[in-house]
Amino acid sequence: MQKVKTLNPILIYRRIFNTAEKKRLFENFVSLSVLQGLNYLLPLVTFPYLVRVLGVEKFGLLSFATATIGYFQILTDYGFILSATRDISIHRDDKEKVEDIFSAVMIIKCGLLVLSFLLLTTLVFSFEKFRQDWLVYYLTFGMVVGQTLFPVWFFQGMERMKYITFLNILAKALFTIAIFIFVKKEADYWKVPLLNSLGFMVAGSISLYVIFKNFNTRIKLPTKNAIIFQLKEGWHIFVSTVAISLYTISTPFILGIFTNNIIVGYYSAADKIIQAIKGLLGPFSQTIYPFINKKVVVSKEEGLKIIRKITVYVAVFTFSVSITVFIFAQEITFLLLGRNYFQSIAILKILTITPFLIGLSNVFGIQTMIPFGRNRAFRNILISASIINVILSLILVPIFNHYGSAFSVVLVELFVTISMFIYLQTTGIKIMEFKNV
Repeated sequence: MQKVKTLNPILIYRRIFNTAEKKRLFENFVSLSVLQGLNYLLPLVTFPYLVRVLGVEKFGLLSFATATIGYFQILTDYGFILSATRDISIHRDDKEKVEDIFSAVMIIKCGLLVLSFLLLTTLVFSFEKFRQDWLVYYLTFGMVVGQTLFPVWFFQGMERMKYITFLNILAKALFTIAIFIFVKKEADYWKVPLLNSLGFMVAGSISLYVIFKNFNTRIKLPTKNAIIFQLKEGWHIFVSTVAISLYTISTPFILGIFTNNIIVGYYSAADKIIQAIKGLLGPFSQTIYPFINKKVVVSKEEGLKIIRKITVYVAVFTFSVSITVFIFAQEITFLLLGRNYFQSIAILKILTITPFLIGLSNVFGIQTMIPFGRNRAFRNILISASIINVILSLILVPIFNHYGSAFSVVLVELFVTISMFIYLQTTGIKIMEFKNV
């Protein structure tokens, strides 16, 4: 009688993760999955509650304020989430070099934070639309402060994301509990950005403490050359990020300018669901980015082989998710938003293709074009996309309102994905190899 072999989970784990590099990748992926999952799960816990308590109009106002403040988040980030991550990843074994990078980036970000506050003040007191809800914008600005304090790029570059996972969980959990305690009626709408900003700032402050204590890294006065170098390194990515914002953040912003908070509320509610779905790719993308950069430095062909495999996995996963959400759009909308958001169903159906498109464009752009040094082409595609989006929005939004915004987003994401794919295929970086039969 033949003996049946039993599977030993510990043995399987050791065989799969048989190197320190593989173990670190797995740990980073798990840490980021937990972190990103809770970043989207906890808001989804409060999301159905808030859309019902605040109503469509106040929810739309908060969405418009978040979109406005999003521009300042992009300004203070300045592309460091990618450029500084890459620099830290390359030099992480050189303590002095790491401190130079960390110090220069943090000084620049603090300077950009001050500039952002001055720009917000100018905006708020120059236009009635912003002035009448000035408190909401200033409270929401706390998110910019928190993001500036939180050097995610440092942890990604060091490939030690587990240090910040539990800190983020604590901050987000406290924010979630506070929402149910302090937001009881529509008039409490201003407490939402306040509590959200406090969560960001607490997480940012503790993350700096972790860097100082666990990594023994200090902020020192950077040299002029170090600051100039980081500004140059982040410039192309910053321009690209600004371009991305013109067809992501700008969509609810332009919609709010042409319509009203109620229309913005219907669109933003559906978009929140899509953002949560797209967030599923975040941990995977952030984990493999420094890994691919290191592989490409050693061997471009080896790096490309890994990227080809990733493309297939991402395509299958995101397409399956997009189809599922499209089929159950009504049920998902009623479950999360309630029947008062009936107009959000059509918006959700239109936007369901975007996780698939963004999943592919992330692989083509962030994971391929940047590691292969094609920053300029990456930037040019996104700038073109932003121009197309602004033109489409100006045409479609006045006619079709929130439906026009949704169609604009889909068309632009389609343009970005196809453009990046064609560029890579025609410049020798073949993401997909077509073999003759």
